[in-house]
Amino acid sequence: MKKIIVLGGSGIGMSVASIVEQDNNARMLGFLNDVEPVGSCIGRYTQIPVIGRTEDITKYLEDKDIYFFIAYVGMLHEREVYEKIMSLPIPLSRYYSAIHSTAVYPSGFCKIGKGVLLTAFSQVGVDTEISDNCMLLANSYVGHDSFLDRFAHIATNAVVGANVHVGKAVHIGSNATVKEKVYIGDFSLIGAGAVVLKDVPAGSVVVGNPARVLRIN
Repeated sequence: MKKIIVLGGSGIGMSVASIVEQDNNARMLGFLNDVEPVGSCIGRYTQIPVIGRTEDITKYLEDKDIYFFIAYVGMLHEREVYEKIMSLPIPLSRYYSAIHSTAVYPSGFCKIGKGVLLTAFSQVGVDTEISDNCMLLANSYVGHDSFLDRFAHIATNAVVGANVHVGKAVHIGSNATVKEKVYIGDFSLIGAGAVVLKDVPAGSVVVGNPARVLRIN
């Protein structure tokens, strides 16, 4: 049985823990968290212990039955969080993908990477690639022939059209819509409810309907 350690805590981390609880081949071991005290617990109803810090990864890698999930969301610090993830000594083979039983993806007709989160009622179209460490939150949709680069995250109810390229560590906010054949550059943030009709430069913060570039970081 796989023993799962989540890097993170409340919110995304607890969502992953709830999916692990449904997996007969895995059990939640605890969180690595750099803020909450070791020995404390996270969660209002089901409580999950904090068992260490990020620096403890190497120790836990010694147990071959332990797998990891990264539950970080960068928001306005996408580049820094991405660089932190890239610096972690976790092999791809030791990432756990948390896929809710109601998530819809065409097995054999798409590619799902390692350490991916597909929450309730998220959907992936045919001939789409979801790279390692990506997250699709509840009711989100990614259309056919699209590509999500590493650590991209699609928030609740967001819709990504067909033939869209979503760059590294891009965050697409709740209820946002991205038109087909759009290119979204690395480390960009698409605001909640934005309607993206044209390409987005790397490092952009984009808001509104139709979406406009608020600034480029």
